[in-house]
Amino acid sequence: MKNYRITVNGTAYDVAVEEVSGGSAPAAVATPKAAPAPAPAPKAQASGTAGSVVVAAPMPGKILNIKSSVGASVKKGDVILVLEAMKMENEVVAPEDGTVASINVAAGDSVEAGDTLATLN
Repeated sequence: MKNYRITVNGTAYDVAVEEVSGGSAPAAVATPKAAPAPAPAPKAQASGTAGSVVVAAPMPGKILNIKSSVGASVKKGDVILVLEAMKMENEVVAPEDGTVASINVAAGDSVEAGDTLATLN
């Protein structure tokens, strides 16, 4: 029997492979090996103080570009940032007129649906 350690998606497995005579395929048994979980990437610190209107991520994805800045005046429908999801660029827009109070992400950040991307006053 031979032992191997295989890592799949950050999880290490100890695998024992037994060679069986008679030409049949070898049998493999995998047992999970406790491995430290990869540390999540640190989220960007919010720039500015939180406003009363939250602009949340509509879906999981990656922030490609920040189109607005803290203190900028925006109208309903103005693009605040661009979110890439499923290889498509999605514009995240202001839900109402206001002033950008904080930007809570940076270009390159991965976000989940519902994460706060920015706030408005």
